Amino acid sequence: MLKQFLAAFPKIQLPVTLTPDLIHVFSQNNDPLPQSLAENFLLPLGEEADEFTEFVPCFSLPDTEGFHAVVYWKASLMHYSYILLTLDKNGALIDRAVLSGTFADKNALVQSVATIEEDWDIVVMSGKASVEAEYDATSSKMTTMELLPDGKLMIYHA
Repeated sequence: MLKQFLAAFPKIQLPVTLTPDLIHVFSQNNDPLPQSLAENFLLPLGEEADEFTEFVPCFSLPDTEGFHAVVYWKASLMHYSYILLTLDKNGALIDRAVLSGTFADKNALVQSVATIEEDWDIVVMSGKASVEAEYDATSSKMTTMELLPDGKLMIYHA
């Protein structure tokens, strides 16, 4: 079943920037993840899902020798995320992290964009826009991540 799961994630060339609109490209080219694969690979990792939740395979990272690294999109009610998942060659979890997405937080909309570089460095820019006020650029935050050769993620906050 691991082969089926991984086959849903086409390899891409890096760099790639994960924006809210990019999901339309992935959705046109990749079918939603079948429920059986989500139940076997994502839900056991603590992913919460209800009847409104959808998982879309986006891509797998190239040149991973000792592990698999895939990015999927999770859509649930008012919460949309790109998630990086690393698995060992047997399909066991190594690491998992939300890279970017959009979600409602009280009276604000929080949005982030992530770029995965060729060297597996990941830069995430996040910002919050209030319903009552215009976007304030000083509320932006940058986080960097590094995907290590063993499939683990190091997260650095700026």
